[in-house]
Amino acid sequence: MSHIRLARISLLLAAIGLNAAPAILGMAPVQAAEEKKAPEAPKDTVRPEMYKLIDPAQTKPLLDAKNYTEFKSRLDQAAALPNLTPYESFILSQMSVQLGQASNNYELTIKGLEAMIESGRMKPEEKLRFIDAIGTIYYSNIKDYDKAIQWFERYGTESGDKVKERQFIIRSYFLKNDFASTKTEVLKDIEAAKATGTVPPKDELNLLGNVGIKTKDTELYLQAVEELARYYPTEDYWNDLLNRTRGKKGYSNRFDLDIARIKAVVVPSKMEPEDYAEQAELSVLGGFFTEAKIAMDKGYPNGIPAGKDKAALQKIRDSANKGAADDAKNIDSGIPAAQKSKDGVGLVNLGYNYVTLGQFDKGVDLMKQGIAKGVAKNPDDAKLRLGYALVMAGKKDEAVTVLKTVTGNDGRGDLARYWIMYATGPKIAAAEAK
Repeated sequence: MSHIRLARISLLLAAIGLNAAPAILGMAPVQAAEEKKAPEAPKDTVRPEMYKLIDPAQTKPLLDAKNYTEFKSRLDQAAALPNLTPYESFILSQMSVQLGQASNNYELTIKGLEAMIESGRMKPEEKLRFIDAIGTIYYSNIKDYDKAIQWFERYGTESGDKVKERQFIIRSYFLKNDFASTKTEVLKDIEAAKATGTVPPKDELNLLGNVGIKTKDTELYLQAVEELARYYPTEDYWNDLLNRTRGKKGYSNRFDLDIARIKAVVVPSKMEPEDYAEQAELSVLGGFFTEAKIAMDKGYPNGIPAGKDKAALQKIRDSANKGAADDAKNIDSGIPAAQKSKDGVGLVNLGYNYVTLGQFDKGVDLMKQGIAKGVAKNPDDAKLRLGYALVMAGKKDEAVTVLKTVTGNDGRGDLARYWIMYATGPKIAAAEAK
């Protein structure tokens, strides 16, 4: 980022003429003034004795030859002349910037720029560019982040544009180890983005994650990763988010299968054979044999490899294959018993089994029947599973409506948000968060 801003400094200085000879700012008329013997020199001229010291024909070769000492001596002699006019001071400030830029003397460059800014001789747009340049020098070269923040904020105040330098202000807080301010400012921007349906800058979200790392705040880090997955979805962000959710404070391992399910859908390229084996084992335990078979077939398409886990893996595969075959033949026979049960959990689970078989409409209908009947234990778990079954069925609007009703600090609320993020995509997700 900083190298981009450094390039901008050189470009803007060239654009305003600070990399050119001072004569372009009107020194030549001095000679005409002398010839007329006017009692006072025209407004934008320098006196002859100063012109002899800073004549571009003499000073430019000094810069080209990197004879900065002689150039500086001439400037100091000119500055020592009595009763400098505002224009003469302006010209000397310009030349100080030239010298500072050529010799990498950032303090001299800033001193000259500040004098030019306060001279009252600059157009508003030029003044703003120089304010930006000073902030950039403090940020990129001197690493004085307090001063960088001061000048970047001045730019926002004088231009009315509070956005342009916002990321650099926040990064300055981070670089000077003010992590509390960094966190506060990034969270403000996230909330503002959600309120307006816009997307917060990726750089700021990464900073929030880095604050979490620096301060060992795992909850903050996870929040940052969630926002990155929401607005800039990649499988890397999603994978990090889902893996870390299982380690979140208060997380219940009864959602391990739910995590495996969303991971298989959202980040399939990150699924390792052992991930599929875990999903299959959990599915077998839950009675979702077709799901278990699908997972084992994906994880081990060429059979179970030799190794210490071969027997355990083969046992999972055998159970999955047998149960899936039974489901294919007999699943319909389970509907009457589930419908007669006082608790709707049987219908919910049976319905999800149909979803794994690709019979989405039938499966979703049975899950709805079960929820309507009433689920005695953890009823919101059933709504979570109905919600993502609707996502898989392609009924995203209805899925979001259901998932928005799901809450909980044990992983359930997190999973509901994640499925909404996946279902709606990054652009709609911003609007949905309003």
